[in-house]
Amino acid sequence: MTTAVLDTLVAVRRTAMDLLARREHGRVELTRKLRQRGAPDEMIESALDRLTEEGLLSEARYLESFVSYRARAGYGPMRIREELSQRGLQRADIDLALRESGIPWQAQLEDTWRRKFSGQLPVDAKERARQGRFLAYRGFSMEMINRLFSGRGMDD
Repeated sequence: MTTAVLDTLVAVRRTAMDLLARREHGRVELTRKLRQRGAPDEMIESALDRLTEEGLLSEARYLESFVSYRARAGYGPMRIREELSQRGLQRADIDLALRESGIPWQAQLEDTWRRKFSGQLPVDAKERARQGRFLAYRGFSMEMINRLFSGRGMDD
């Protein structure tokens, strides 16, 4: 497999469009991938500005897609927020995307918990800590986890 030389604006744009055709990307992520492929920074900026103007590159769409994908995989809002921050997105944009996602996070927590622990509430402190650590690692707040363990789930 030969790698295309990214020494023209057309080549940089084509590569960016190929990446976007596979899945949504954020600008920072796309810049990193193009840079790894040897594209010069000024061509990357120009190509990505044009793709943004044309509506082919959209941070909002990327955020929506990423939040939805990670939530379906059983991750909570805190973990998703952290992953997006590490990808170079702005905190305000991330928080807006999480709020507008329409995902019922408590129901998401309960579903993740049921799949992992077969719906068995912890019987002692050790098991409660084990289940709590797993759910916290997945990105759910202690408040949500405690609500689940106390039996005050989605009804509240």
